[in-house]
Amino acid sequence: MTAVDLPAVPRVLIAEADPWSRDLLKQVLLNVRCDARLDVCADGQEAATLLRDKTYDLILADWELPGVDGLSLLRSVRQKHRSLPFILLSNRNDSASVREALPLAPTAYLTKPLNMEGLTQRLQDLLLNEGESVYCEIPPLAPGMTLPAFLERRRDVCDGAPLRVDVKAAVQHSLAPEGLDLKQLEDQVKTDPQITAVLIAAANSAGYHGTPVQTLSAALQKLAAGQSMNLILGLALKHNVVLGDPALVAYAERHWQLSQDTADYARRLARMLELDHERCYCAGILHRLGDLALLRCLEDWRQGGGALDDEVIGESLFTFGAAYGSALRTRWRLPLELRQLIAATYSLEGGVYSRDALVVNLAAQMARLTEHEGLEALAKGKTARLLKVGLSELMRVRKT
Repeated sequence: MTAVDLPAVPRVLIAEADPWSRDLLKQVLLNVRCDARLDVCADGQEAATLLRDKTYDLILADWELPGVDGLSLLRSVRQKHRSLPFILLSNRNDSASVREALPLAPTAYLTKPLNMEGLTQRLQDLLLNEGESVYCEIPPLAPGMTLPAFLERRRDVCDGAPLRVDVKAAVQHSLAPEGLDLKQLEDQVKTDPQITAVLIAAANSAGYHGTPVQTLSAALQKLAAGQSMNLILGLALKHNVVLGDPALVAYAERHWQLSQDTADYARRLARMLELDHERCYCAGILHRLGDLALLRCLEDWRQGGGALDDEVIGESLFTFGAAYGSALRTRWRLPLELRQLIAATYSLEGGVYSRDALVVNLAAQMARLTEHEGLEALAKGKTARLLKVGLSELMRVRKT
């Protein structure tokens, strides 16, 4: 089947077990055909049920699906539809696996980590006629929709924060003759809360086993170069990853700077006290993720026709910011210990505190000081006393 045979709006099935790979496939496809009707599932049995009940114009399925694997799905499809486009994805790149799949005539056999450009070209060939492009208008707000109702509804489905870093430039800057330099990539993206959170979440998903990952460095190592690059580049395909409203941009800049200052202070304090400075840094970078995600949803509200001003933005952050952060960290299944460390930037609960928690709490207090406020009160406070950190040490941390 060629693109010219497709209906005006194609229906596509994506079957992929890993949630972050699934989301990446969805974004790449919608970047090619924003109007496509998508069904997305995580296991082969659900995919088989969907294939029985619906007619599709394109299928993307992972060989390693639980339940009914992708090769079995392809075999079932070929029994009825010899020419239906079917892209088989797999971790298997050995010749025996390729020989096993080829008799079933997959439209493409793509090995992971995926080549994003190659996948995009395949989808364009299958879903677009030559020279064709599809434009999708931003849907207006539902009649009578209020901002509180809108934000309440979006809290559990939002895509996270806007991007602080130009991901294409970051990846390009990190490419070396021998491939992607993960250390250089870390240096390029470590200031971005969205990238940090997504990579840590992806490294802790079901497809990756072992000790929970709590830092960006560990996430990059576990995901390896190909998947790390794909996930980072995939973020740039999402809607409203760059804010357009100047007032929202100004708020985002303040939250990014607060996150950065907290992270930097936490790292310096942790190094001074010989603690896990990378983990403390990540907690600082991530502690305003919810506020930033809320700002991105406010951009959606504005583009849908809703009114915004500085007072509305401030009220929304005060009312919903913390809830957005909690919902994101839970839905993305960030490790519990990291979530607890992030929570410590706001307050210390209970009577026994880890030294890491005290460090990020003190760092957040330092970051919130205005230029006219000194460190004397912090040095006399409970957190500094428990850490046995005095005024001279705090001054050294601030000046470093």
